Amino acid sequence: MAEGDEQDKSQQTQEPTEKKLRDARKKGDVPTSKETGNMMVVVSLIGVAGFALQWQGPQMVDALSSLIDQSGTINIGSDSAGVNDLGEIFWDFVIRISVAITPIFALMLAGAIFGVLIQGETVVAAERIKPKLSKISLIGGIKRQFSANTLVEFVKSLVKVLVVGGLALWVTNGAVRAIWQTPGFLPEYLPGYMADAARRLLIAAAIFLVPVAILDILWQRFNWRNKQMMTIKEVRDEMKESEGDPLIRGKRAALRRQRAQQRIAAAVPNADVILTNPTHYAVALKYELGEDVAPVCVAKGADLMARQIRLIAHEHDVPILENKPLARTLYDVVEIDDPVPVEHWEVVAEIISFVMALKTDPNRKPPAGSSLREDPE
Repeated sequence: MAEGDEQDKSQQTQEPTEKKLRDARKKGDVPTSKETGNMMVVVSLIGVAGFALQWQGPQMVDALSSLIDQSGTINIGSDSAGVNDLGEIFWDFVIRISVAITPIFALMLAGAIFGVLIQGETVVAAERIKPKLSKISLIGGIKRQFSANTLVEFVKSLVKVLVVGGLALWVTNGAVRAIWQTPGFLPEYLPGYMADAARRLLIAAAIFLVPVAILDILWQRFNWRNKQMMTIKEVRDEMKESEGDPLIRGKRAALRRQRAQQRIAAAVPNADVILTNPTHYAVALKYELGEDVAPVCVAKGADLMARQIRLIAHEHDVPILENKPLARTLYDVVEIDDPVPVEHWEVVAEIISFVMALKTDPNRKPPAGSSLREDPE
């Protein structure tokens, strides 16, 4: 089993297609960095320590003091009234504390959510929470424990523990020294010193976690992209599947039409003549004397494309000749950028001579079998 997986990995040499990436995102499989969320939680804690506690701290202290003061004045004894009074005091304390800490937890939650959103790709998919037997497989579990991703996570966690632990020792040591060096230090000063030390530790941790989060985002995206790599067989199978997809076929047809329209818009104004049938087919011919052996087809189209060719030709004063059999034949046998076949040179030469003479003699009659069209419709 392991050998098969290694073989599959070694065969995944092809870049993932847009369909493969799109399907992965639909399943909720997107690159996600936990470190970004951790960083934003720490930043939120800085806000909690620096601002929220200043606003909510007195309310929590007041609620606790009120609980202690009122509890000491109640005589519980055998009367249930005392118990009821104590219950009311306790629930009043719970409500006041809840009101005080709700903004604090809301700030931390907002930080965690923002840490997910700033990564750019957030997908909620039922596929991610469905139980999978492969996740409880003993062999699969062992393989996950010794994967490259697990090793990176272990090294990352170890570095964080060492750095944050070192920062904590440094900040704590500085706080203890400040306390010992403060003359007349009183116990009531301790909370202020502790809060200041906590703020400095959080700021230092946030400064460290910012580059960690950036590197982790880059790693997670690289690792995710690498996981989406495909084998040659997968690419071929997807191409076969997409060929039968009506949406893909429609997009390709639309792209072909768009390219054809762009080519027509560029080629028809420079054509010498447009042959029509009269509405179903249109073939644009151009002849460069001394360069071309025979007139060259620069554009052709049927139905709507033919109408577009006629409209562009009329707009740019390119002669439009109606010759049903010739237009239909050339449409079938001549490809764009190819010269007219030898068997049609004689009749096409007459038409080219006519349009050349038409520049100096507007009243010249067209060759037999052809008629000059004034209305492009």
